[in-house]
Amino acid sequence: MSPILTLTPHLLRLAADVQEQILELQNDLNKLLGFPAQTLVVAVAPATETPKRRKVSAAGRARIAKAQQERWAGIKGTTTAPATKAPKKRKLSALGLANIRAGVAKRAGKKRAVPTVTGEKPKRNISPALRKARSEAVKARWAAKTAGGTTRL
Repeated sequence: MSPILTLTPHLLRLAADVQEQILELQNDLNKLLGFPAQTLVVAVAPATETPKRRKVSAAGRARIAKAQQERWAGIKGTTTAPATKAPKKRKLSALGLANIRAGVAKRAGKKRAVPTVTGEKPKRNISPALRKARSEAVKARWAAKTAGGTTRL
């Protein structure tokens, strides 16, 4: 609570008289020093302007009301006006999908192996020379291990 609210009317009159005496003395001092005299200025709190309110159009209010009615209908289990149908989803044709895949493969610069219907990976073809080199490498590694008395790789 503000201390001014607790003051009596008599004390408020005394405070106003003291304020007037202070202003008179201030004016006398200003005259002696050559400054212009000051007048009594009552401090008033500036009026705060209320900010502009945003307005919702009638159509906007109607959409909001309709949506709220549909939400309540969903909660209560009742029906309101028929809901608008969502637009049909567009489907990609098989030819369009094939064109996209061909373009991707072309940009990748190589043919990609297409998995079979069962999900198995296609068999990789290894040249006979590479197969022979790998086989000899494994045999050599096994011979080195078994020479040291190891029975596991």
